[in-house]
Amino acid sequence: MNLQLEDRLALVTASSGGIGFEIARALAAEGATVIVNGRSAATVEQAIDRIQNEFPGAQLRPLVSDNGTAAGCEATLKAVPELDILVNNLGIYEAVGFFDETDEAWLRLFEINVLSGVRLSRSYLKTMLQKGAGRILFIASEAALSPSPEMAHYSATKTMQLSVARSLAELTKGTQVTVNAVLPGSTKTEGVTKFIQDLFPKLSAADAERQFMRENRPTSLIERLIDPTEVADFVTFLCSPRAAAINGAALRVDGGLVRSVF
Repeated sequence: MNLQLEDRLALVTASSGGIGFEIARALAAEGATVIVNGRSAATVEQAIDRIQNEFPGAQLRPLVSDNGTAAGCEATLKAVPELDILVNNLGIYEAVGFFDETDEAWLRLFEINVLSGVRLSRSYLKTMLQKGAGRILFIASEAALSPSPEMAHYSATKTMQLSVARSLAELTKGTQVTVNAVLPGSTKTEGVTKFIQDLFPKLSAADAERQFMRENRPTSLIERLIDPTEVADFVTFLCSPRAAAINGAALRVDGGLVRSVF
């Protein structure tokens, strides 16, 4: 299937690693010009080199900015005034008991996980609406629907992303602009792998994953971590003209983790 992404300009925030990297890679493979973003020039260049080694003709641009801050978003908007595709992938998490989650921790996760997407979307959505076409996606989490007691602040920010995405989608009526949220389940990124290994330090990586899925994610139907490419391929489809009828949706890529038909 040709996703018709040639001549599209895409920004994937926090795309020097993890799910963001795989989304950038998948978009580049489909012919989009992709802005690879990270907080350091070294990690951004490494990500670009990895993609270009696999796809020598990939159209890639570096963007070093910390979009978890107002100044970083301002720098991004100055460097890239208009886009066809915005993937709000930037987000952090931490496992902390509710009684140990300080005001500062709540505010930090809110600014990074929510305000980063709000700040960028506030500008890019306006220009997309003026052109009458564009795509905005928020990479949320299954935690938005299944809040975790050890990550109450993280879960709350992910639920808020769903609300923001739907609110923005309401502004797109009568255009070819869409705004959606994607909810990955536990995904096999470097950070998650380390997190699981720290939980089960005496087990091999494979056994630790199996133990984690049995004890911490027992409702998963696939009984494994999701590969980041599985999330990236779905996101890439949503970014394409092929997905024009999908708008204002919260779409799960969670391996059946959430026990709900909605």
